[in-house]
Amino acid sequence: MGEEFAVTDDSFESQVLQAREPTLLDFWAEWCAPCKMIGPIVEQVAAEYADKLRVAKMDVDSNPQTPQSLGIRGIPTLILFKDGVEAKRVVGYRTKEALVDELLPHIE
Repeated sequence: MGEEFAVTDDSFESQVLQAREPTLLDFWAEWCAPCKMIGPIVEQVAAEYADKLRVAKMDVDSNPQTPQSLGIRGIPTLILFKDGVEAKRVVGYRTKEALVDELLPHIE
């Protein structure tokens, strides 16, 4: 663990909902400036919490079904899934400290 991986509409259920470990899914798009700003922060969190968390990314332009079914209206949106359900949703840019503060109660 610790490496980010890509998730698609087709693989969402098997790779995220059925995952044994908590999985943070980063919904993003190539044209989204705040997504590019938070990307390195998400990578740092993936590396630092590799023993507690899996981190995945989903391109919302290539995979419109999942974001629509989850009611995602803006990106970046990060959703932490635990035991197949949404445990925490973070919308918009966050500093690393703020993001970790929101996630830690759900992964420790």
